[in-house]
Amino acid sequence: MSSNNYYDITEWNTGNPYDDIGEVINSIITDIKNRQTSNDVNEGGKPGAVIYIPPGDYHLLTQVVIDISYLKIMGSGHGFTSSSIRFNTSESDWANWHELWPGGSRILVDMSLEDGAEESAGAAFYIARSGDPRISSVEFADFCIDGLHFVDNGSGSHDPENSYLNGKTGIYIASAQDSFRISGMGLVYLEHGVTIYNADALAIHNNFIAECGNCIELRESGQASKITDNLIGAGYRGYSVYAENFGGLLITANNIFPRGKSSVHFTNVVRSSISSNRFHSFYPGMLIMENGCTENLVSSNHLFREREPWAPMQSYNNGLDDLYGLLYISGDNNSIIANHISETIDTQYITPTGATPVIIRVVSGKGNYISGNHIVATTEASKVQEAADASACFSTQVSALLATNGLEVLTVTTVQIEATSQQNTVLDSGTDGQVVIDKMLNAFRATPTPGMAAEGQR
Repeated sequence: MSSNNYYDITEWNTGNPYDDIGEVINSIITDIKNRQTSNDVNEGGKPGAVIYIPPGDYHLLTQVVIDISYLKIMGSGHGFTSSSIRFNTSESDWANWHELWPGGSRILVDMSLEDGAEESAGAAFYIARSGDPRISSVEFADFCIDGLHFVDNGSGSHDPENSYLNGKTGIYIASAQDSFRISGMGLVYLEHGVTIYNADALAIHNNFIAECGNCIELRESGQASKITDNLIGAGYRGYSVYAENFGGLLITANNIFPRGKSSVHFTNVVRSSISSNRFHSFYPGMLIMENGCTENLVSSNHLFREREPWAPMQSYNNGLDDLYGLLYISGDNNSIIANHISETIDTQYITPTGATPVIIRVVSGKGNYISGNHIVATTEASKVQEAADASACFSTQVSALLATNGLEVLTVTTVQIEATSQQNTVLDSGTDGQVVIDKMLNAFRATPTPGMAAEGQR
């Protein structure tokens, strides 16, 4: 028996999904609401529906507006491929490529935006509903949202495709919601990948969200949510993962690529965990905890910072210098435990010139516990790949990642406790000469130096 709550966009009787998938999906949502009118029939009544997007290219000219619960929009492939590599490769090479554009079940965001339009106007999918209960259980799975192009930021740049600006958002959730899922998605070349307000029990899992100005933004407030097993990488202007006024957020097992101005940025986030992730960055400020972040656990992560190795992107940065810290902490009673932190950068690229880079910097707060972090800082002469083609991008970045021979020790400050931060504990996260701390106001135990007796054991 077939179900009238399953819709294939290519078989719907209103609109043409290849010309404007937005019109088609909005028509389907109207049909769901017209059919499911009673909210209490045999302890049910509004089961929602599934909207299926087969593999193919579907232009979106009309914003999809979702105001019903229990809706799943799904495709059959996230279709991600690097647009940044394409746009930084000579067009003369494109004729020899197997494919040029993202694929799978792909939505091409073609909306025209007026100057000064609200941020939400550029969203492919806009979700909002007032009243009780909160909108619940809307799911996005296994399709691609492609912003197509970035635009000139007004600076007259010769490479607008590297601006990370176009006013477009993939998924914009404007109202408080419960138990939303975003999984198996591919989002590329959007100024904002996923923007969510007031999330509760949100799951963002196993997505490929990269080459967006900002990837994941949890705004206003939220609780009890998770960002897990994703591949993520924002541009130099924006956040890979951002959360504010959040409690109980779990960020685990993500692989966060470079170029985002931060890997994770918390502001007033409490009792949350960042664990077992791999973070890679070209800039300082990889992990930022500011504005009273309290009782958070940062544990068992691998963080690696190096200089951008690919020539076409070396002129961009996030505006922070090496005194800012790879980890920037402002708040109370946070635990930074058992992380492996690597920095490999040639001294000529350290800013300000001649500065000693700071790895973990506690700017303010008390009761922070920093223990058992292994910090490896090295320097080597840069090997710059001048060619700007697809194979050069891949080979250059992989070569930089794998380079371990010929490295020399780089002098760094492993932990710096500012005078405004007191009553902190720093254990086995740097030698006596590597840690800047007022030992009268904080507790400190140095990492033993090989061949030397540990402090207190002489």
